[in-house]
Amino acid sequence: MNGASRFVKKGRRLGVGAALSLSIAAVAPSAASSPLPPLLAGAEGFADRGLGGIRGITLGPIENSRHADRGYGTEASARSMVEARTLGASWVSLTPFGRTWDLAPTGIDLTFETPFAENRANVLRAIHQAHREGLKVFLVPHLWVETGGWRALIDPGDDAAWARWTDAYRSFLLTWAEVAAEGDVEMLSVGVELRSWVTTERAASMLAIIADVRRVYPGLLTYSANWDDVGDTAILGALDLIGINAFYPLAEHDGASPAELAEGGRKVAASIEALSRSAGKPVVLTEIGYTTRANPAVKPWEWPDGMKDVKVDERAQAEAYRALIAPFLDARWCAGFFVWRFYADPDDVSQEAEWGFSPRGKQAELVMRDAFTARWATDPVGPIGDMLGRSRARTPGVFGWSLAPEIRFAP
Repeated sequence: MNGASRFVKKGRRLGVGAALSLSIAAVAPSAASSPLPPLLAGAEGFADRGLGGIRGITLGPIENSRHADRGYGTEASARSMVEARTLGASWVSLTPFGRTWDLAPTGIDLTFETPFAENRANVLRAIHQAHREGLKVFLVPHLWVETGGWRALIDPGDDAAWARWTDAYRSFLLTWAEVAAEGDVEMLSVGVELRSWVTTERAASMLAIIADVRRVYPGLLTYSANWDDVGDTAILGALDLIGINAFYPLAEHDGASPAELAEGGRKVAASIEALSRSAGKPVVLTEIGYTTRANPAVKPWEWPDGMKDVKVDERAQAEAYRALIAPFLDARWCAGFFVWRFYADPDDVSQEAEWGFSPRGKQAELVMRDAFTARWATDPVGPIGDMLGRSRARTPGVFGWSLAPEIRFAP
């Protein structure tokens, strides 16, 4: 990950969950893919379409060009898709990158680890692999700042410089929109954490780009806003869903109890519901996650790779997951969420520190699985809803709707 993530970015990276005995192969959707229908109006427009809650896992690229057999579209990637489905996921998010040199960029280099033509083909293969497993795909083109700094702070300079940057970004996004259209991707993000652009008077130029994307790509559109600026984002009206990279703090002090964390999760959900209903748009949490260390819910954006002498704490990570996720399962205005993040090779453990965001083989994986296999308020009533959520009724469990026994964390 780039310096932007290491220094400023709010919460990143995951490994991949272990294969589980619970399989939904028998109820997985057909591998054939087609664009999703337009959403109905209002905050509950996704639920009203009967599409089922988005149980999402982000599968990031293997960030090393020397691992040519481990990235998108490889046999390793195919195993990741199978594992995602086995965990109960119904969607995967793929995150191709473009490179900028610094925070005053003049253009975007489409080459990332491999030449663009090769990367494009690899991403299309990964899309096909996901669809073959009955998974829907969310394509999220990211920007990587080579010299460090957070992409949200990009400022090319004067009006002429911003015009050049706007043209460069339009070309970058339309390139990936064409890939999304070719691969029958179900949802596309038009940007990730572009605060200096879409929360300012310059947002009008992004609205023009979104109109261009609509002419190329027929699927659902969202934008991955940072959790603390989504309310100031001026392009929400042009999107199908409000997207949030939801690395919310759930407590203000170390040692917060599960009850305090749960209250923090309820407050987060209430604030997002107010935004959803005010804007008349459903919400999708385009990224969620907490690190595997003590008190991860206090400052979720602290980057794990720069930490030293960290004590791994699976229970703290799992409790943060549960507190954030729980209130959203009862919310018809929330389409679902994507866990950040797993990787294109499920066996590659080189992408993050042990105390990083990965829930694989940890107590947080049990929380995630329990959430994925519960019935959500967003799920339709009837057999399709039953395929998405294993529970048939609101019975006691970790999330209130799950048939699974309550998770009992180890001391």
